[in-house]
Amino acid sequence: MDKLVNQRIKQIIKGDHEAFGEIVEIYKDKIFSLCFRMLGNRHEAEDIAQEAFIRAYTNIESFQQNRKFSTWLYRIATNLCIDRIRKKKPDYFLDAEIAGTEGLTLYSQLPSSGKTPDAEVETLEIQEIVQREIMRLPDKYRSVIVLRYMDDLSLNEIAEVLEIPLGTVKTRIHRGREALRKQLHNM
Repeated sequence: MDKLVNQRIKQIIKGDHEAFGEIVEIYKDKIFSLCFRMLGNRHEAEDIAQEAFIRAYTNIESFQQNRKFSTWLYRIATNLCIDRIRKKKPDYFLDAEIAGTEGLTLYSQLPSSGKTPDAEVETLEIQEIVQREIMRLPDKYRSVIVLRYMDDLSLNEIAEVLEIPLGTVKTRIHRGREALRKQLHNM
C-alpha cells in the first residue's frame, strides 16, 4: 500500500490532481475515526478530517517520501484536533440573559450550596425529635450526652465538670447513646 501511495504522491507533484482522490479513499475512514475519538463530535470530526486532507494536499511537496505517508497524515489530523480543542470556546456564558426572561441569567440555574427549604425543615424536625428524646433520658445519661454532643466537651472535661471518674463518663455516654437509639428506633 505504501508503494501505491508513494506513486500517487509522485503523480500529484507532477500535476495529476485526480490521484489524490485515491489517497483520500484509502485513509478517509481512519482519519475520521481518529478525529471522532479525539473530538467526540461527528460534525467536528468530519470537518477536521476534511481539513486534514486539504492540508495534506496543499503541502504535499513538503512530504518526505522516505517516511510513511499515513504517519504524516495522522500527525496533521491530530494537530488539527488539538487546535480545535484548544480554540473551542464555551457555548454559553453564565452572565448571559436567558431568552424570554427579564434579567434572569444562567447563574440563577446553578444549584445553591445551601440546603433547600424542605431539607432545612426536615433537619429542624429531626433535631426537635432528638431533643425531645434526649429530655426523656435519665438525668445521669442526659447530662453526659448534652455535654458531649451538644456542647462538644472532651471526655476529660466532662469528668471535671460532673466530678466523676473518666471511666464513668465513658460508660454513661455509651449507655445514654444505647438508650437514645432504642427510643428513636421505637418511633
